Amino acid sequence: MAEALIIVDVQNDFCEGGALAVEGGAATAAEISEFLEDNHAEFEVIAATQDWHIDPGQHFSSEPDFVRSWPVHCVAGTPGAELHEDLDTDYVQARFLKGLYDDGYSGFEGRAGEPERVGILEGEKGIKVEPEDVIASDAPDLDSWLQDHEVDTVTIVGIATDHCVRATALDAAENDYRVRVITDLTAGVSEEKIADTYEELREAGVELLSREQF
Repeated sequence: MAEALIIVDVQNDFCEGGALAVEGGAATAAEISEFLEDNHAEFEVIAATQDWHIDPGQHFSSEPDFVRSWPVHCVAGTPGAELHEDLDTDYVQARFLKGLYDDGYSGFEGRAGEPERVGILEGEKGIKVEPEDVIASDAPDLDSWLQDHEVDTVTIVGIATDHCVRATALDAAENDYRVRVITDLTAGVSEEKIADTYEELREAGVELLSREQF
């Protein structure tokens, strides 16, 4: 069987200067790039996920509670939704876009696509953009893609530890993958929530390790 690396949401809006910045996001992007340079051969496949919001409903709010609603971020086709410049994408074989019309926390909600296919321009108000305008109708979801590559183990890094990394890791465990999270190649929002996330992941059978332990 095979192992996959999943890089979660290392996007401009989640790094310093972005609409929903996580402290240490840019440094995490650079550290993941260093890890890829040293370890890419350890993985049969490498994928990245991206928030790619078109109309996510109550996920966006002008008065966000930062629990279930958030400031506008990672809008499809905007610079904020792009992968951070410090993330080396040379080894990334597929991108999975998620959250077009919903929250889209987990990478397992994403489907393979290329950002260049997005058929929406900033400022086009009131125009309904269907998913098939963005992602091909036969594009696989993350689970299908991993199965097609005979993956049984996934290693997860990225942003944010206590949100999309958490959701992706839990879904991977639910789908019967062996799951590892490299904690020092993630960046989180709240120290308290990060601690709670680590406990939740351990209870789900997720292995937490450092880059040195990999």
